[in-house]
Amino acid sequence: MRNKEVGYYIEIPKTKSGTRYIPMSDKTCKAFKRVMPRNQKVNYIEIDGYSNFLFINEKVYPMTNAYYTGAFSNLTKKYNKYQENELPKITPHILRHTFCTRLTNKNMNPKSLQYIMGHSNINITLNLYTHASIDGIKEEMRSLMI
Repeated sequence: MRNKEVGYYIEIPKTKSGTRYIPMSDKTCKAFKRVMPRNQKVNYIEIDGYSNFLFINEKVYPMTNAYYTGAFSNLTKKYNKYQENELPKITPHILRHTFCTRLTNKNMNPKSLQYIMGHSNINITLNLYTHASIDGIKEEMRSLMI
């Protein structure tokens, strides 16, 4: 995190379930390994005892939510300037909702999804982060009627 008064700091998760091991595909692991050698040539800063951040900016500071929020905002504005069907506001947090919804649509076990999302309560995962769409509902009905 970054605060104008304090500067950069590490914020601990709100709950115990916020700290978790997230499995990733071999393809994702390889992608991260390609990025790490480039980052190892850099003199890292240390923040609250942590260093070697994966996503860093040109000043070698870790990327924060504000960077991505700004980047999404700029991309959306540029897209909407030239397109008839405008995109809605997109934030990193909205991507969490999309991720959760897509895994639900792939029939991931709800308890596994709850763990990956870091929610202490399954209701948060299923009622706040998972969104139904009419296309998804139609597809589900089609698959059940075969």
